Amino acid sequence: MPSSGPVQDFPRQFARTRRLSVGVPHDLSVSEDGRRVLFLRSVDGTDPADRLWLYEDGRERLLADHGPAGITGYAADAAARVVAHVCGGDLWVTYPDGNATPERVTTAGPVTDPRPSPDGRSIAYATGGSLRLLTSDGEDRLLAAPEGPDITYGLSDLVSAGSMGRTRGHWWSPDGTRLLVARTDTSHVQLWHIADPADPAAPPRTVRHPVVGTANADVSLYLFDLDGRRTEVHWDRERYEYLPAVDWDAHGPLITVQSRDQRVLRVLAVDPASGETRLLDETRDPAWVELVPGSPLRTAAGALVTTRDEADTRRLAVDGASVTPVGLQVRAVLGVQGEKVLFTACEDPAETHVWSWSPGRVPVRISREPGDHAAVIGGGTTVLVSRVGGRDQITVLEEGGSAGRIASLAQRPLVAPAPAFLRLGPRELRTNLYLPTGHEPGSARLPVLLDPYGGQQLLVATRGPGWPSLVSQWFADQGFAVVVTDGRGSPGRGPAWEKAIRGDILTHAVEDQVAALHAAAEHHPDLDLGRVAIRGWSFGGFLAAGALLRRPDVFHAAVAGAPTADQRLYQTHWKERYLGHPEEEPENYDRCSLIADAPLLRRPLLLIHGLDDDNVAFAHTLRLSAALLAAGRAHRVLPLPGTGHRVTREDYAENLLRLQLDFLREVLPDAH
Repeated sequence: MPSSGPVQDFPRQFARTRRLSVGVPHDLSVSEDGRRVLFLRSVDGTDPADRLWLYEDGRERLLADHGPAGITGYAADAAARVVAHVCGGDLWVTYPDGNATPERVTTAGPVTDPRPSPDGRSIAYATGGSLRLLTSDGEDRLLAAPEGPDITYGLSDLVSAGSMGRTRGHWWSPDGTRLLVARTDTSHVQLWHIADPADPAAPPRTVRHPVVGTANADVSLYLFDLDGRRTEVHWDRERYEYLPAVDWDAHGPLITVQSRDQRVLRVLAVDPASGETRLLDETRDPAWVELVPGSPLRTAAGALVTTRDEADTRRLAVDGASVTPVGLQVRAVLGVQGEKVLFTACEDPAETHVWSWSPGRVPVRISREPGDHAAVIGGGTTVLVSRVGGRDQITVLEEGGSAGRIASLAQRPLVAPAPAFLRLGPRELRTNLYLPTGHEPGSARLPVLLDPYGGQQLLVATRGPGWPSLVSQWFADQGFAVVVTDGRGSPGRGPAWEKAIRGDILTHAVEDQVAALHAAAEHHPDLDLGRVAIRGWSFGGFLAAGALLRRPDVFHAAVAGAPTADQRLYQTHWKERYLGHPEEEPENYDRCSLIADAPLLRRPLLLIHGLDDDNVAFAHTLRLSAALLAAGRAHRVLPLPGTGHRVTREDYAENLLRLQLDFLREVLPDAH
């Protein structure tokens, strides 16, 4: 291979552009009347600092630019006429109809999650554990103050945000006169101390981390008047300690609560006067009840929109009746336009499309091109967010007709993914096969690299692949055949497929990777099964190490980044969903432990982990390495100082790709 050129320069581009994400519009929102679209985006494909933009009448307009500091978040009133955003902890407000120059607003402290009221007259924000209110007359009013150092008002907690998708902690009433506020008490949550071994003089960072089998944050809800008077929302918090979703629509507050074992999910209506709750819907499942993003919600007439698992299909349900056909797997509920419901769904997991359903009609697919599609809506406007042909496309549709595009300014990748889309073996495993660009069948035997995620909630073998496909193609262009497979547990193929992994998240994952590998070799004889490696990150790192340990007859080397080696070190909601409570089902945790499998190592293994990782703690890799050492099994460990779960430092991100390639070439004979 040549030593320089576009393909060889890809790792640098990949790192500098933050996985080719710089310049892509994100955090889109649409005004209530559908006239305005707000979004964040940088000014080009190399500048990572986000600016605030407005799309209106077919044109884009820059609203706020804070230079290299960037904008970390924003929110607007219902009409998108008052836009609050945060830069470096400071609150800024922009009025697009008048003086569009952002105005800095003095606050009581660094600001998190400012939210204008629907009428734009007030802004609620969180700071220092308190929730405060900026009124139209300039008053900065304290609504709720924390009763202790481990209590916050108006913010989400780690588990709700990271595992359940609830990133918010306060919600306005539609008329802007009251707030529904989460109170979070983490005083009983286990303390973790994350030190930086590269800087022994620095004190450790202390975080509250709810590990499986231990206490979660205590989350409650209060209704607040704007003068600070509060009313507690009542539900059985002892039986239903999780609060996955909260909304306040024209019909009143709506909340979703879930039991600790995740087998019961309840939708409750809240009486805004008394705080008492009323059961609207209950779902039970012997494995777990899947949390579907955007669900529940209500139509303009008050019909409750949820999902139901029936006939091995996740179906859209309106007032308890399923309205989508068997075989169409609902992925997310996007919103309502009157009585119309928009949602994403898969007929095949390789493609995710945007659909609409209206009373008395069959569902209609809105997105057309093969790929991965989502949307945000407001009024009669639908903004399609699509990944098609390896490119991001943002299309604004008004009443079903194309009104224009919001530009993506991302760089064009220096590699061009061209996978073969396959269905392999009896289980029809969805697989993308990447070969070196220009490879002629029969011209050479190719070493094989499996490059999966292989876990839950994420698809990578699709027709609209994102940045992982670029990395897979880059490795292919270094002379590998790269196999990417979504196995059991992945979304989009029905509840039975998703829940087949209950109690064992490793065995099925390894089996499916092996089955896909062998079937791919039958499909393409150039794959050399005598030279097979596997790489991955997070769950993919766990899968890579587990595959190498358990199937050394198949895999000859592995690169495992941030592997979840010890399942007892991970968060409650995510891990207990699949393995149960560790005191009740300890055998599930033992069955999926890489620590116990350490003596099985027979092949070269490279472990990579960020020392500052507070998602998959560095302790996972340390414990696995210690077990390997105790068993006398040689391996390599590459620690990354000052790095968390995602590697954002440019020199690290660039060189990690090159170092993994060097390792694979070293340990796989003739892998060049």
